[in-house]
Amino acid sequence: FAGMVGSPILNERGFTVWLTGLPCSGKSTIARKLARTLLQRGRRVEVLDGDIVRQNLSYGLGFSREDRDRNIRRIAFVANLLARNEVIVIVALVSPYRAAREEARRLLVDFFEVHVDCPGVECERRDVKGMYKRARAGELRGFTGVDDPYEAPLNPELSVLTDRQSSEESVASLEAALVQAGRLDPNDPSLGDTPEIERRYSELFVWREL
Repeated sequence: FAGMVGSPILNERGFTVWLTGLPCSGKSTIARKLARTLLQRGRRVEVLDGDIVRQNLSYGLGFSREDRDRNIRRIAFVANLLARNEVIVIVALVSPYRAAREEARRLLVDFFEVHVDCPGVECERRDVKGMYKRARAGELRGFTGVDDPYEAPLNPELSVLTDRQSSEESVASLEAALVQAGRLDPNDPSLGDTPEIERRYSELFVWREL
């Protein structure tokens, strides 16, 4: 799944950054930019994006509450396997229900919840796929933010306000919060955009049919 970039560093503990928020709030964009930042720090990284997971690990599951909860348990299981092997796992998933996210917190070795906070009206404005429009027309049932609720975290480790700050600013605040919380070492190397990092970064988002 992942490989080390550069020489070994002192702090190699794995953990999971769990990005939760409404559809189109900016989770995937933040996940990608955070992944690059962590690779530049010399860390092992994997990204579990909701859309990709549903096409592979959770193929066949629907969007009922039961299926959504089952999807989160599967993702938490995989994230835990990776994190205990010194991988930083970035999960980008709507994960609308608090109870399911709290279950993930209990299941995982180290859980860092980030609320990607963006008003529904702004998320809908950003929706290039037209999912909100289809949901309002009744073509998509159980769509979070339209006819299914989103239960925002009550006490996340961090909230980023993506309607007020750029994705770069959100990632910078997230990186700083991870350092402050002791998940990242302030003395990590800064490797820049080397060809090796570019290769490993691109591999995070390439899924080949088995």
